[in-house]
Amino acid sequence: MPDLPYVVQPMSVPDIDQVIEIEEVIFAAAPWSARAYRFELTSNPNSTMLVVRRWPRPALGLLPWRPRPPILGYGGFWHLVDEAHIATIGVRPADQGKGLGELLLVSMLEKARDLDVQRATLEVRVSNLKAQALYAKYGFEKVSLRRRYYADNDEDAFIMATPSFRSPRFEVNLAQQRAALYQRLREAEDETGAE
Repeated sequence: MPDLPYVVQPMSVPDIDQVIEIEEVIFAAAPWSARAYRFELTSNPNSTMLVVRRWPRPALGLLPWRPRPPILGYGGFWHLVDEAHIATIGVRPADQGKGLGELLLVSMLEKARDLDVQRATLEVRVSNLKAQALYAKYGFEKVSLRRRYYADNDEDAFIMATPSFRSPRFEVNLAQQRAALYQRLREAEDETGAE
């Protein structure tokens, strides 16, 4: 992701503590455990887990050694036969609304496409209109309803799925939305003048 102030990387075991800190805040009613994330990283060959960090632009092409910047968000999917099932996505509350969830979603869709899957699916709370709008922007459509899916409050979930990754409609939309997102992230960085 050239010239972006953020980088999306594979999650590693040392990242779990930071991921859990975010998880327990944004999914307080039913967070994944550290053990669950460790399983995804070490024992599930069909799991792809990612993190996003702020990545300072180097001055004059040089970047002195620094500790890795903190994790701002994370996401993951399972490669199940011919489909990618997006299992989790979350962003620190202080960094929500900056496009990081969208950046994670784009990264997962691109990685899934590279695995030669046919489409992506996910569950989303019926009350989470903001997430539904983001997913719809990337071609996800509501295909069914799972009653009382969420154990914390028995809320229903919509099952959403993309069209085939091979369809020109999906490819063109992904490219257009990705370009718009990258431009938005660059402009936000330029406006803030942040490192």
